[in-house]
Amino acid sequence: MAWLAPFFFSWLITFIAFIIITFLPTGVESDSFGKTAITALVFGILNGIVGIIFSIPILSQLLWLVTIGGLLVNLILFGLSAKLVEGFRLRWGIWSAVIGAFLLSVLTSILNFII
Repeated sequence: MAWLAPFFFSWLITFIAFIIITFLPTGVESDSFGKTAITALVFGILNGIVGIIFSIPILSQLLWLVTIGGLLVNLILFGLSAKLVEGFRLRWGIWSAVIGAFLLSVLTSILNFII
């Protein structure tokens, strides 16, 4: 069970960041804490899948050449998570996803540093 702790910790950080984002005027909305928790879980699973795909050396080099860090990946995963979880919405479409992905990157970095 000790192997599960890092996954839970990562999910908790993402969940807290998603809660903060939904309370800010970003156009990111959630019906409940439960929906936010599910969205954080879906985002984490998608992020893990993308992480496995981009762990192939050539693809990881292309990712860094084509994008600005992981922000583009977060943007895509943010929008995809909103599509997959009913009750989690991006009111302003792509702009909400851009703002949300940027804030998610910043907040998770800050929370990882603090905790």
